[in-house]
Amino acid sequence: MFNIQYKIIGTGSSGNAVLVNRSILIDCGVPYKSIESYVRQIQLVLLTHIHGDHFNPSTIRRLAAERPTLRFAGGRWLTKPLADTGVALRNIDVLDCGSMYDYGIVSVIPVGLNHNVPNCGYKLFFRSGKMFYATDTNDLNGISAKDYDLYMVEADYEDEEIHQRIKEKEANGEYAYEYGVLRNHLSKKKCDEWIYANAGADSTYVYLHQHASDRG
Repeated sequence: MFNIQYKIIGTGSSGNAVLVNRSILIDCGVPYKSIESYVRQIQLVLLTHIHGDHFNPSTIRRLAAERPTLRFAGGRWLTKPLADTGVALRNIDVLDCGSMYDYGIVSVIPVGLNHNVPNCGYKLFFRSGKMFYATDTNDLNGISAKDYDLYMVEADYEDEEIHQRIKEKEANGEYAYEYGVLRNHLSKKKCDEWIYANAGADSTYVYLHQHASDRG
């Protein structure tokens, strides 16, 4: 039985942040007060992309000030935004998709995701189990994560529902932001198909990033 603990601090268009095993923060798109009680426990911050619901500059700035030796890791597209918030370059780890990085408490492999800005998900390997995390992507094509213990994956919309919303807005002459959702986010159907192809009999999966209105 796996023993990966997680706390969903925020998910969706209002802000995303997940605390794993009380020490790893994945994404930081929430107000500082949302993570304040966990700040002393965090040993590593893994970031995915620049959109504000995943990357909150004021929160990151405060976190870096409170924890001046804390490590921040992500794709090279995040180096400048992190430095601009005040994170010291010596505390920024540039991660290449497909490579493994060992942090002692966890080994990490970033995986490239298809979004409207550079983005990645993560495979995480703990002594207590394996975890996969992915949000803000149109698909998970070509990504394999067989028999992981925990999957945290975006399931943004139901196909029938979103197409009905588009139809109604077009009939009313309204702008349908849902077209952007279709291009840049993962439907529950695609999520379920990928989970079915990868999960084992004892795997646990959690749906993330179910937007309600604004889309990042």
